Amino acid sequence: MTARSIMVLGTSSHVGKSLTAAALCRIFARAGYRVAPFKSQNMSLNSAATPDGYEIGRAQALQAEAAGIPASVHMNPILIKPSGDTSSQIVVRGKVWRNLDARTYHEHRTMTLLPIVEESYRELASVNDVIVLEGAGSPAEINLKHSDIVNMRMAKIAEAPCLLVGDIDRGGVFASLLGTCELLDEEERRYIHGFIVNKFRGDQSLLMPGIQMMEKRLGKPCFGVVPYLGELLLDEEDSVGFGNRDTAKWTSPQTNSAKLQIAVIAFPSISNFTDFDSLREEPSVSLRYIRDPKELRLAGVVILPGSKQTADDLIWMRAQGFEQALHRHVHSGGLVVGICGGFQMLGMEIRDPHGVENIANERGLGLLPIRTTMTRDKVTVPARGRYEKPGLFGVETNDAEIRGYEIHMGETEYLAGASNFASIIRENDTGSTVPDGCVSADKHVFGTYLHGIFDQDAFRHAFLCAARTALHLPSPTNLIAWSERREEQLDMLADTFTRALDLEAIFGLVGLPFHSMHDEGKRS
Repeated sequence: MTARSIMVLGTSSHVGKSLTAAALCRIFARAGYRVAPFKSQNMSLNSAATPDGYEIGRAQALQAEAAGIPASVHMNPILIKPSGDTSSQIVVRGKVWRNLDARTYHEHRTMTLLPIVEESYRELASVNDVIVLEGAGSPAEINLKHSDIVNMRMAKIAEAPCLLVGDIDRGGVFASLLGTCELLDEEERRYIHGFIVNKFRGDQSLLMPGIQMMEKRLGKPCFGVVPYLGELLLDEEDSVGFGNRDTAKWTSPQTNSAKLQIAVIAFPSISNFTDFDSLREEPSVSLRYIRDPKELRLAGVVILPGSKQTADDLIWMRAQGFEQALHRHVHSGGLVVGICGGFQMLGMEIRDPHGVENIANERGLGLLPIRTTMTRDKVTVPARGRYEKPGLFGVETNDAEIRGYEIHMGETEYLAGASNFASIIRENDTGSTVPDGCVSADKHVFGTYLHGIFDQDAFRHAFLCAARTALHLPSPTNLIAWSERREEQLDMLADTFTRALDLEAIFGLVGLPFHSMHDEGKRS
């Protein structure tokens, strides 16, 4: 069977395409259909590893979660990971293909990759009832339309009716909806079956005259007005939404605070910043993303996150004064954690003999006895294991199990006196364990290659209890169940869209009857 399809387009980036697609995935799944997400080409530094060890955009992993199925590399066959203003690492079918500048990619390579995109789409369509496609940016980027393989060309391949999403919270939603349609040619406009106004706040009756005028101008219906969901705890696709996360206010050093104050250093090339969403939501935590080393004096724990350009971000940290501030932080009893690229920075040296990220070797921060050599091959694999006793930050803990996924370039060697943080088993491996990460001699610093490690409730709770004990803070009295909360959030997302959208009309576009198997999701 070949799946039916529907496509979510946007008037620009960050209008809500990814979460609209996730909502539709859950809505179709609730209705009893086999549904899968698809985005032919994604540009993001937030990525995830599929169960079989391939790298895809994090948004498609979230959409698969909403659909209730494992993530597949076919859901996002091309992932573009920017490594500068004009160049990117191109990941094809979950593995690094080439590093290209933007002009070369758009003018010479996109059509080379189109058959791979089509093949992945057909693979998903052959085993599902519905495919929810997502576009990228705007379909009206007239300077790039000739090389488009993610918006209107993909709509034609999939024969997908399209919903155009506009963000009213940013202003100019009517102009952006009308302008987008005007810039499409007549054949392309036929694929746009209607529009959705997203992120609305206020009295909807005041909006209706504009909706009615827009329906008349476009000759297309509005399928719904979706309210603003500012507190939704679901993954952001890229750094456009990064600033919305920095809401914690600190006024005093950690020793005088009831909450554990965690600083995440916001590198210029920060990747997978969603690693810390679960920490941010813990009631006993106050988490900030920082770019000023002076703020470290207020923090109890400092986290160095993942980085797409590890050496460049290390140079940036040194120029900002973070190196001295981190050493002062550790010497005064503070705690430091490095994830992936942040772990590599904590070592003695980063070597890059092949020019993978930088043409020169770079001295590390010297907080862990390790040395990393960049390699051409990327490790992308889920992993599980146990961290070494006695526990975290030298504090005994009850549970030593960890789970996450590796996405990194480079191999790390242990120098004299080094102790690994954990022993892990990589998915689909023979079962043999390999060392992961490193712990400093005083136990105040550790690093790991595992992304997503804080999403596991047992580890996150143990981490918080150990950190607070090490910093002489009282034990937390309230800890959240993150996995349950994510399910609640996905249901809330689907419930909101179910109430806001004309689902009978949307299901009709797909050619399927609408019926909900989820009582809370029924339209009021």
